[in-house]
Amino acid sequence: MTERAPLSRKISAIAESATLKVDAKAKALKAEGRPVISYAAGEPDFATPAGAVDAAREALENPANFRYSPAAGLADLKQAIVDKTRRDSGLEIAPNQVVVTNGGKQAVYQAFQVLLNPGEEVLLPAPYWTTYPEAIQLADGTPVAVFAGAEQEYKVTVEQLEAARTPRTKAVVFVSPSNPTGSVYTEEETAAIARWALEHGVWIVTDEIYQNLTYDGVRAVSVVEAVPEVAGQTILLNGVAKTYAMTGWRVGWMVGPADAMKMAANLQSHLTSNVNNIAQKAAVAALAGPQDDAEAFRQAFDRRRRTMVEELSKIDGVTVPVPQGAFYVYPDVSGLLGREWRGRRIETSLELADLILDEAEVAVVPGEAFGPSGYLRLSYALADDQLLEGVRRLQALFA
Repeated sequence: MTERAPLSRKISAIAESATLKVDAKAKALKAEGRPVISYAAGEPDFATPAGAVDAAREALENPANFRYSPAAGLADLKQAIVDKTRRDSGLEIAPNQVVVTNGGKQAVYQAFQVLLNPGEEVLLPAPYWTTYPEAIQLADGTPVAVFAGAEQEYKVTVEQLEAARTPRTKAVVFVSPSNPTGSVYTEEETAAIARWALEHGVWIVTDEIYQNLTYDGVRAVSVVEAVPEVAGQTILLNGVAKTYAMTGWRVGWMVGPADAMKMAANLQSHLTSNVNNIAQKAAVAALAGPQDDAEAFRQAFDRRRRTMVEELSKIDGVTVPVPQGAFYVYPDVSGLLGREWRGRRIETSLELADLILDEAEVAVVPGEAFGPSGYLRLSYALADDQLLEGVRRLQALFA
């Protein structure tokens, strides 16, 4: 009998999401009865705002929502996104420049599918979210990491981007606030990168899903607000997951030039068709309704952020840049490496994360998931008592 043909080389090369893998392991240990505290998943612990839930409940009464709808999104949600983009990104767009997607991840995937041809390069500031390099490679592109460490507040410079640019450079990824670091570029830094991209004809893929989660009076300025002329070569990615505690509703979107969005909508018509109509109606209410719940979430994250920075900074060998956005801290833990802990020689942050889970029953994501070793990502999107207990376990482990 002839052996079956092999499976796809491209798909078999995809790395599993490190954040979801760690979170799944933590949940499995919890199911076994172990008191694991997980800082792994970037998921708010709050309930979705009641207004969004009520809108979904009301939508269930209308049979029209049980049918296919336009692949690019419902008209009222697209208008809500137009309004939000004007309000928060400073960009005036038309509804045909919006494609509603099944969560932010689909928007990321489709952006690179629309932009890239085989062999073209995407400059990817590191530390980076784990999905970006995989999505680039699935579009037959080549991710080119450009690393900025804690001494730069994890923010790359124009000089670094220019040093990495080649004739094959097609796009740059710009994320502010950042996952995994929480860094927020200043308006001047943002404008400098936008002007550089404009000068060299480089597309910008900017992930703005954390743009409303900033602290200390800081504002995340969009590249298209800082340099409006760059809008013609920019794709903005966003969604309701983080700001409105709606991760499971799976509603994201992409905004960009009309020709690029037409291509994205055509792709989506074959890939998934429309996003769940009930979830889209909930997203309309979240974006267009009162923002009191979202502001309460932000204030809670701010309180947790300050606790995390203060308590982690008490561990000798750990350097904690203060994040100004999102809900992550990204400490430099190189001072804990090359040493023996609990009878184990620890050389990498991957080994350190395993030690922490085994000995302290705390789940963190190692820096290898986001770029170079020597760092850990901890989400502070968890209850205050759990957050503090987890950090105190770390303090005890590394005392």
